Amino acid sequence: MGYCRTTGLVLLVSVLLPYADVTGHPRQSIPSVSVTGSVAQQLMLTAADLAKMPRATVTTTNGGIETKYEGVWLHEILKKAGVPLGEELRGKALTTYVLAEAQDGYQVVFSIGELDPAFGDNQILLADNANGKPLFAPSHR
Repeated sequence: MGYCRTTGLVLLVSVLLPYADVTGHPRQSIPSVSVTGSVAQQLMLTAADLAKMPRATVTTTNGGIETKYEGVWLHEILKKAGVPLGEELRGKALTTYVLAEAQDGYQVVFSIGELDPAFGDNQILLADNANGKPLFAPSHR
């Protein structure tokens, strides 16, 4: 019985919470997205970094309520990290997967082909705004 060895790529979605500095005053944490693992360029992207990248919008309807999300296509973030996509995604690179993990421990795994728009017609939006408002605005204490 054989096995398939895969290349790991981890996309860690991290929403940082405010914490107190040494004087006891609350400090604001900056929500960020990290891309680590077997990538050409490890990344730590803040909301300001994401705002500078190509933006996209998706409108959804759930229970009769329409929501307009804005963010960055996940494949654009992976491309920035040097992940092979499109014509470069061949052979052994097709065994690559992405483990997306939130700070609360929630995890989901995608094959790299699922995230590459050249392989299918669905794309994943890493949304940071909903209806014009930040999803993870700094909290105030």
